Amino acid sequence: MTFKSLFAAGAACLLLAAPVTADDRPPASEVTAVSVIPTPGHAEIVIALSGAVEVRDFVLREPDRLVIDIVGARLKSGTSYDGIQRGGIKDVRYSQFRPDVVRVAIYLDGSRDYRLEKGDDAIRIRFGADQSFLAWSSTAPADLEPPVARPAPAQRAPEVTPPAETVTTAAALPPAPRITVTWDRANIGDVIAGFAAFSGRTIVLGKGITGEVTAEIKNQPWTEAFAAVLATQGLQAIELPGGIIRVDSPAALAALDSTEPVTTRMVPVNYASAGQLLPSVKSILTKRGQVVSDTTTNSLIITETRSRIGDVQDFIRNLDIRTPQVSIQAKLIFVNRTNVEALGLQYDFGALNQGDGPFFNQLVNRVDPTTGDPFDSDVTDLSGEGVAAIANADAIISQAALKLVWTTTVGGFRFSSFLQALQSVDLADVQAEPSITTLDNREAIIKVGEDVPVRIIDFGSQGGAGAAQPKATVQFKETGIQLRVTPHVTNNRQVLMQVEAERSALRLLAEADLGFTIQKQNAKNQLLVADGETAVIGGLTVTSITKTRSGIPLLVDLPIVGKLFGFSNTQEQRQDLIILVTPRIVDDGAQQ
Repeated sequence: MTFKSLFAAGAACLLLAAPVTADDRPPASEVTAVSVIPTPGHAEIVIALSGAVEVRDFVLREPDRLVIDIVGARLKSGTSYDGIQRGGIKDVRYSQFRPDVVRVAIYLDGSRDYRLEKGDDAIRIRFGADQSFLAWSSTAPADLEPPVARPAPAQRAPEVTPPAETVTTAAALPPAPRITVTWDRANIGDVIAGFAAFSGRTIVLGKGITGEVTAEIKNQPWTEAFAAVLATQGLQAIELPGGIIRVDSPAALAALDSTEPVTTRMVPVNYASAGQLLPSVKSILTKRGQVVSDTTTNSLIITETRSRIGDVQDFIRNLDIRTPQVSIQAKLIFVNRTNVEALGLQYDFGALNQGDGPFFNQLVNRVDPTTGDPFDSDVTDLSGEGVAAIANADAIISQAALKLVWTTTVGGFRFSSFLQALQSVDLADVQAEPSITTLDNREAIIKVGEDVPVRIIDFGSQGGAGAAQPKATVQFKETGIQLRVTPHVTNNRQVLMQVEAERSALRLLAEADLGFTIQKQNAKNQLLVADGETAVIGGLTVTSITKTRSGIPLLVDLPIVGKLFGFSNTQEQRQDLIILVTPRIVDDGAQQ
């Protein structure tokens, strides 16, 4: 494992713990301590154990966190995390999740690779890090004061100052021991040797490394002090196989990486597409690493150094996880209602018989008593001194539901009138319920409709001899119901969706190829909905009222009696659009 600098990463989100009742029998195993300690180039979360347990780990997003479930253990009381961010670890929380499960949640500042190792007495979670920090442990007394530093001669070996009331046992793994030491122009080789003697680790200094160290350290973890000393000298440390720590210049350590043997492994991908994972995997490879995808077996073929290939495999496993499926049912309701009310009085006044003088009557045709044929209503006899008149006989209500005819004779003239009335209601109720099932974070589209052929006339096309000849073409226009959705299942079993729903219909303007219009009702929205809950993502109501009045000038404006001399028409149109959506999580979405 390579250590580019000392740091620790970790953070935990503690999920709500279930209460432990007095009747529950406590497990035999115990979690005795939780610690965050820096190691060269890494940060470790150390969970100290006593007894046999089962470990389950999984990663959650938004925010990024690693959750460790320790099955078959009970929690020993300890201090809460101090809230200090340590190399990417934002928070660490732990509790008795169930009577036989201890849950440790680590909140991180972003997505990180990790390696989990389970031993007989501890669980170690290791993250990569590039900075040092102060260690923390749940067993450290909260009121512990650092001891007063004592002067030390030059090149003096580090002296251990153990914290008061701190007991080290095999079951409880404490953080890195603290040291108090002073150097005055000490040789770097002697300083490294002092750290090796103090920590019990094998530390090898690179060839030709020289320098002097002048510093005073008071009650600090030795890993923190070690990282600080190396930083002042422009040095770095890596851990070689077997646990040996090598200290050298960055250039020398980079050259060491170039001589490490490489190996090739095939990693099968279960849930994702191997081709889609290529960019993410390439981003973590070294300069000597390569990765290609095999579409036949849906696998990734990785070539990497021996010390890095295990980390790359773990990274792929974290990406290749089972994701839940989401079934989404939408409902589009479109209601178009048209209400028409019309009322009018139609009349004229003309000679009783055509031979009696001027004759003009359109409402009721006269019949020639000699032949039995109707007279031509447009014929007017200009002889004599008779009078004929017509008012609004041409006015008419289209498709009138009520027609009342009244006629009377006044002297030698006939007066005819028609009373017409209409009230109609047109209702169109269109309901569409598209349903589709898709994977988490995958866009899905469903369309229900038709391609309508539309004849288009192009009057700009040129025919023979330069004459403009219209050219007819046919275009297909897509209309109907369309649902486009991208769901995301959150950590608390809710569904975050980007939804776009549309209903469209084509309407021709005229039969003379004047064109067409496409009527559309759509909604585009992003919303958060609980599993199985129905939400309204869009609603639109359009109301238009048209009133028409026609009649004889002046007379139609008279109060009360004005309605006897004209026609009135009122048309009200109301359009309502409602779009509903209901998501349901098909499976439990458990991490595999």
